[in-house]
Amino acid sequence: MKDEVIYGINGPVVTVKDSKSFSMSEMVYIGPDSLIGEVIKIDSEITTIQSYEETSGLSPGDKIVGSGTAMSLLLGPGIIGNIFDGVQRPLKSIEKSAGSFIPKGCSVSPLDDSKVWDMDITVKMGQNLSEGQIYAVCMETQSIEHRFMVPIGVNGKVIEVKPSGKYQINDVIAKLETKNGVFDLSLCQKWPIRIPRKVAKRLPIDIPLVTGQRVIDSIFPIAKGGAAVLPGGFGAGKTMTQHQFAKWCDADIIVYVGCGERGNEMTQVLEEFSNLIDPKTGKPMSERTIFIANTSNMPVAAREASIYTGITLAEYYRDMGYDVAMMADSTSRWAEALREISGRLEEMPAEEGFPSYLVSRLSEFYERAGRCSTLSGSTGSVTIIGAVSPQGADFSEPVTQNTKRFTRCFWALDKNLAYARHYPAVNWNMSYSEYFSDLDPWYAKNVGPDFTKLRKQIVKILREEERLMEIVKLVGEDVLPDDQKLSIEIAKLVRFGFLQQNAFHREDTFVPLIKQQEMMRVIIYLHEKVKNLISASVSMAKVMELGLFSDLAKMKYEIPNDNIEKFNDYISKIDNQIKKLIS
Repeated sequence: MKDEVIYGINGPVVTVKDSKSFSMSEMVYIGPDSLIGEVIKIDSEITTIQSYEETSGLSPGDKIVGSGTAMSLLLGPGIIGNIFDGVQRPLKSIEKSAGSFIPKGCSVSPLDDSKVWDMDITVKMGQNLSEGQIYAVCMETQSIEHRFMVPIGVNGKVIEVKPSGKYQINDVIAKLETKNGVFDLSLCQKWPIRIPRKVAKRLPIDIPLVTGQRVIDSIFPIAKGGAAVLPGGFGAGKTMTQHQFAKWCDADIIVYVGCGERGNEMTQVLEEFSNLIDPKTGKPMSERTIFIANTSNMPVAAREASIYTGITLAEYYRDMGYDVAMMADSTSRWAEALREISGRLEEMPAEEGFPSYLVSRLSEFYERAGRCSTLSGSTGSVTIIGAVSPQGADFSEPVTQNTKRFTRCFWALDKNLAYARHYPAVNWNMSYSEYFSDLDPWYAKNVGPDFTKLRKQIVKILREEERLMEIVKLVGEDVLPDDQKLSIEIAKLVRFGFLQQNAFHREDTFVPLIKQQEMMRVIIYLHEKVKNLISASVSMAKVMELGLFSDLAKMKYEIPNDNIEKFNDYISKIDNQIKKLIS
């Protein structure tokens, strides 16, 4: 076979002329430094490769060597708690060997092949194993058990097995007799990043991902296995909101992908998570978190790979039976990478210069979310929360609009709310969730039969306020009748007493669903009681003198999460104050 050489170089795009050696999506090594690349286009004359590393210094005539395999990840113990770049190079290991910057052609094993793992091997001689079945386990961290699964596409009979003990990831611990010969089972396997992993069956997504954030759980919920988009302009709080989700949501494992984000922001994320204590286990958050760090100063082509790297790792742990939440921050930078590569390829641009296949790439990504029965016989899920950074906070731009087509949850972050210290800065008039009908039975069974009714009443109050504020802008609030003044005051209580949270307050940073329900119940109770007073010709000014609205705004701080019975004191207080007013 003839040596393939570079014909042309255009930024991260490298071309080879008259080549028959490569296949689509094959991983290749470019030039004397063996830069990592991927074949993205083949025609009769030119083969096009995108390089995932800086191409400065390459020249026509430099050799290109194919790997014979697609762009793949090495899957095994040691992934959790690690920090990878967009093509699964371990940044901690690179820093130890090469310093603060990644050298060209840096070749480091993604997983530590010298580390010893204490294995519990669960299969026996003569046992038949099929794809996805678990044949061994070990504790990857103090919080997560790593379950070793037979690679997809492999079925056979165990003809050799080693006893439980200490092994490295490349050690063979069992052998299978398959129709294609003997297959070695080690502690690692490979999987191409662009192909979704196989599952036994897709399941309905009817269990909520509980985040402890009231505006999400009560007003705009997301299901485990669902997909949500989190759009917001600069400074609206996308990263902060995702941090809060990662810390408090009831997923077993978090995959955090920093795609094209600023280096100092990504550094802050890594430092904060290193110091955070997991509130569920009392152990470091890093023991159930995987980081993909692809900053804006890294090669642009690797941004696209980082998103697929993250979702592939999420699917791998889902197949073990875990609920995984993936945070992609931000998919706009990924789309910009697609636009830049498309421009280098001289493809016909679509709206705002993005390639015409932007829509299909977004759909391929978000459709990999889901809840399923795995091949190992367990149940797992991947929930995707994708941040979008529209320029100028313009939600009509292509990435935001096309993402909305493939997600059922839209949490619109409002810069004005963020600047007013309203956290989370989710605009309740622009946001929506389509998971209500799927999740309502779960809420009724596990929280209370009134949860759905109370939520609808809260949403109705917010909608009524939106309508009334248009009138207030024209004529002022003083001319409104008392029943409409009540609607505005109750909506204000909902906004400041319920929707707004304090991420640094012990009782308010995370709120269980039962407390959220009781808070809504007290607010609606006050609304009904005051409405009756106004019907009995009591003025709204007299009601405001009672101070009930300001008292209820503080209940989120004053009532501990584990003492829900104290909400009855607020009900009694409302009744007593109203009796005094009437007498």
